[in-house]
Amino acid sequence: MKKEKLQCDTAREIPITEFLKRSGYSPAKENQHSAWYLSPIRQENEASFKVSKVLNRWYDHGLGKGGNIIDLVIEMNNSCSVIEALAILAKNIPSFSFQQQHNLVELAPEPEIQIEKILPIRHPALIKYLSERKIDAKTASRFASQVHYSMNQKRYFALGLENVSGSWELRNPYYKNAAAPKDFSYFTTGKQFLSVTEGMFDFFSLLMHYPGLPHQSDFLVLNSVSFINRIHKIAQTYPKAGLYLDNDSAGKKATKQLLADLTNSVDMSAIYKNEKDLNQLLIARSQHLRRSPW
Repeated sequence: MKKEKLQCDTAREIPITEFLKRSGYSPAKENQHSAWYLSPIRQENEASFKVSKVLNRWYDHGLGKGGNIIDLVIEMNNSCSVIEALAILAKNIPSFSFQQQHNLVELAPEPEIQIEKILPIRHPALIKYLSERKIDAKTASRFASQVHYSMNQKRYFALGLENVSGSWELRNPYYKNAAAPKDFSYFTTGKQFLSVTEGMFDFFSLLMHYPGLPHQSDFLVLNSVSFINRIHKIAQTYPKAGLYLDNDSAGKKATKQLLADLTNSVDMSAIYKNEKDLNQLLIARSQHLRRSPW
């Protein structure tokens, strides 16, 4: 037992970024503190798999799941055993140097996002970003804002969607993250139905597909499928809750769970059955508008 524990402890010090590199994965973007990848454990088109170089931990924002390097190897190899995961690591990185461990702990703490100011969406770069995703800026502006923030003594701006904890989901062409605390977003005007999407661009796309929907429906944006258990109290107050989650493994799993937990919920993903999500459908159809999904 003592020998196995030592092996596990040693394996956990292997840099996840090095393991991913040797496994053929390159980061879509990275800085001193973190690296973002297309998820190695599911299919996606926008990098939402984050590796903290400070903590040497990973987190898949689409799945709402994370852990250490052993957990990652298990996920990447069909839920293999810990012993099998250790063997894979030993084979992939036989020349692991303990010098790499020390480099990890010498890094400064990952910087926090500080919100500086909130404005209407008007920056040309953000309007162009929306246009590239086939979203009309006026439509997005009804619910989102232009958020200026600082991080690591540098200033940035992004599309921002406020969540129920008073913080912000942040998106621009180069960055996808959230200011703490992360939570779901809820927009209500006392309508009869509730429409649930996975992310902000799914929400915007839903409004583009069905411009009259706000006259019938309130809206809830999960911002992460890991928040599905938080929305029951709100969702169960509606006679019908439409679920517009992604057609990937994480989205389908979350949809299945919500259908089981909420008797009033309806899976609406057949609308985009040949695409991963509503935004991909919108791009595929350009701006083919419909009156209402209900």
